[in-house]
Amino acid sequence: MKLSTKALSISPSSTLAIDAKAKKMKADGIDVIGFGAGEPDFDTPNHIKEAAIKAINDGFTKYTPASGTLELKQAVCKKFEKDNGLIYTPSNIVISNGAKHSLVNAFQAICNVGDEVIIPAPYWVSYPEMVKLADGVPVVLNTTEESGFKFTIEQLEAAITPKTRAIVINSPSNPTGMVYSKEELQAIADLAVKKEIYVISDEIYEKLIYDGYEHVSIASFNDKIKDLTIVVNGMAKSYSMTGWRIGYTASNAKIAEIMGNVQSHATSNPNSIAQKAAEAALNGPQDEVTMMVGEFIKRRDYMVERINSIPGLSCIKPNGAFYVMMNISKIIGKELYGKKINGSDDFANILLEKANVALVPGSGFGTDIHVRLSYATSIKNITEGLNRIEKFLNT
Repeated sequence: MKLSTKALSISPSSTLAIDAKAKKMKADGIDVIGFGAGEPDFDTPNHIKEAAIKAINDGFTKYTPASGTLELKQAVCKKFEKDNGLIYTPSNIVISNGAKHSLVNAFQAICNVGDEVIIPAPYWVSYPEMVKLADGVPVVLNTTEESGFKFTIEQLEAAITPKTRAIVINSPSNPTGMVYSKEELQAIADLAVKKEIYVISDEIYEKLIYDGYEHVSIASFNDKIKDLTIVVNGMAKSYSMTGWRIGYTASNAKIAEIMGNVQSHATSNPNSIAQKAAEAALNGPQDEVTMMVGEFIKRRDYMVERINSIPGLSCIKPNGAFYVMMNISKIIGKELYGKKINGSDDFANILLEKANVALVPGSGFGTDIHVRLSYATSIKNITEGLNRIEKFLNT
């Protein structure tokens, strides 16, 4: 039986795979500490849940326009003006089934067969696969801890070819937590305008930013870069709404129209009830976002300090999101429990099997000398998990 060559070339998500394995162990009664999840452990704020309940009681349970309700698009436009100094109209906005869906729409809208999309590494696991699904070619731009996991403008310019269609910017970043400064983004914007390439700006972690860093949207510098940028954002991370599946994009009207058309055939409209909840999140109080940020800072500081105190391990302090990239290069090549550790997959698997700690191998993010830990879990879990890792390595 012949199957799709393109579909067969797509790798499974390593973040979801390790999470599924850990959940199965938990279901079997094993006490697993999970550092794999990419979602806040806080509940969705009450006023958001109440808006969803009201939508159900009011009978708002039917199809909406394929690209989202006018009311939610207007709320998104207000958010962009208030938070980012960006002026959009509803014709620029597409509401989707999560920011992941928004990204798929974006690549489908701009890529033709063989078009190259530059993706800085470490990258979120789905970017390369999404580009391949759109018949594009992912071009990986490697970065290092020494550069703060950020590329230089010289690196970017050297990677651009006549086939380059776009570059992906994710700031704050999953998995590194790094944040690009206003000056760095300005240089990227100038080059993108000069070379006439699109920017896919994934800003899903925009509000989870620390240490006095400021989130700047690359689209905000001038009309030329704004016209070339597809801004991607959503409700999942900032409002602890991962299961609600509402994301959105802002782009020039032509790209928005194409994305809306693609979506209309792929999924029809986003969930009607979740759209009402998203309205309440954007228009309502933001106190719980501030509370989450404060908690994440405490957890991050503790995790970074502990990791750097364990012999053989190290990490740099992230400035946003809720992840730490732990360097395991000193462990690679050594034997643990009779098994040689050849890379991050070996380390993650043996740690889960022998110490009941789940984290995500860096191989899925484009680096095999790191593993990703999420601090979107309680201090109690973080403490116990790191105790287990330390004991595991000492043994």
